[in-house]
Amino acid sequence: MLAAVLHEIGQDKLEVLDDVEATGFGPGRVRIRVRATGLCHSDLSAMAGVLPQPAPFVPGHEGAGEILEVGEGVSHLKAGDRVVVCWLPACGVCPACKRGQTQLCLAGFMNAGTPNFKRPSGDVFGFAGTGTFAEEVVVDAGCAVPIPDDVPFDIAALIGCGVTTGLGAALNTADVEAGSSVAVIGCGGVGISAIQGARLKGAAEIVAVDPVASRREAALKFGATKAISPDELPDAKQQVTGGEGFDYVFEVVGRSATARTAYENTRRGGTLVVVGAGALDDYLQLSMFELFFDEKRILPSMYGGGDVLRSYERTIALWRAGRVDLESLITHRVPLADINEALDQMRQGTALRTCIEI
Repeated sequence: MLAAVLHEIGQDKLEVLDDVEATGFGPGRVRIRVRATGLCHSDLSAMAGVLPQPAPFVPGHEGAGEILEVGEGVSHLKAGDRVVVCWLPACGVCPACKRGQTQLCLAGFMNAGTPNFKRPSGDVFGFAGTGTFAEEVVVDAGCAVPIPDDVPFDIAALIGCGVTTGLGAALNTADVEAGSSVAVIGCGGVGISAIQGARLKGAAEIVAVDPVASRREAALKFGATKAISPDELPDAKQQVTGGEGFDYVFEVVGRSATARTAYENTRRGGTLVVVGAGALDDYLQLSMFELFFDEKRILPSMYGGGDVLRSYERTIALWRAGRVDLESLITHRVPLADINEALDQMRQGTALRTCIEI
């Protein structure tokens, strides 16, 4: 089957090969025919070595498709079922799951250390235990979440990561208060979803901050009240908040420099929400005095900060009701054979989300 493979960490191109086989099928597992997958910035981060991932590997973790076959013991799924791939499934029995913090379950991370594929030359891993830049993938049954028939595969793929992460950051982690002021730093697919979440919660002012003009224009269409470049942020802070700082600032880049900027633009007693996935060795520096004196809440948001399955259901309900726009998030479409074109679009900032059709 076809799959896009990164041979070594640090390479910037994927090789689309036809000698890859999805492996590991057996009890408790399912085989999925991938129909659509989104390119998320985390895929680029894993390719660059910012996020830890063994190589060689097949990137992709934001996918949807249909079940081809189910292993022994899988009773809630059957061949033909439409599913979204969940890269962070909840085991239901660990301490985090029992506390209701299923987004902190480590079961999904354990999957990342087991190869999902093989080639004649040896084993190949799947990013985040999945690897959706392939025609087929074998995953634990818990990674395959059924979706209604009226949800297209491309929309379902977005729900699998970026939309759930961004919406959840605003709805779950921050629980944005109606009438508040919000700034979102980084307006790709996840940042735009955070903007939509803030709009849903009734934020009065939503300032989108991004260096790419096309993304700023898009942010206004999705609910931002103002869209600015990073060097305009001090003026916007003054105009919108009288210089006090925003009630909520979302950092959706994953870098300490932008997190520091986000902190400085959060009002005293306000909330900084860290959504971007950064590097292990990139440290955010804060003084003990400012932590005490400013009393700003710093809230990391992992995969939307809430129960993933409930978040999927909520997003589908909001999409059906026309309360969130998911179709317009897909600005580009390419076949798997042209995956490197999608990588270029992401790096250049020209795409909110590119859908890879498989």
